[in-house]
Amino acid sequence: MTPTHTDCLFCKIIAGEVPGTIVFQDESIVAFRDVSPQAPLHVLIVPRKHIPSLNDLVPDDDGLVGSMVRLAASLAKEHGYHERGYRTVFNTNGEAGQTVFHIHLHLLAGRRLIWPPG
Repeated sequence: MTPTHTDCLFCKIIAGEVPGTIVFQDESIVAFRDVSPQAPLHVLIVPRKHIPSLNDLVPDDDGLVGSMVRLAASLAKEHGYHERGYRTVFNTNGEAGQTVFHIHLHLLAGRRLIWPPG
């Protein structure tokens, strides 16, 4: 595992220093429930590797991001939302709503989601 960044909330959750409701974890990814859910299913999928934003991705991260997206689809199916519908979102930087600077994929499902998002 990449060393914990002391000021990163998600690194602390991954390290077990801050509690989180973990729904999945493996050697490269951890998924946990959002503490302020915006839908009945709201999970954050984060890499163990600390990457501040999508702007910081490098070609070696392509497989990691693909695994995050595939995990979102798997979790949606596991919770019975794969046919009803679900949304996945990466927010990048402040104006887009990123508040924790460790990339994370939001998985939202279980209610009608409007477009465009607000």
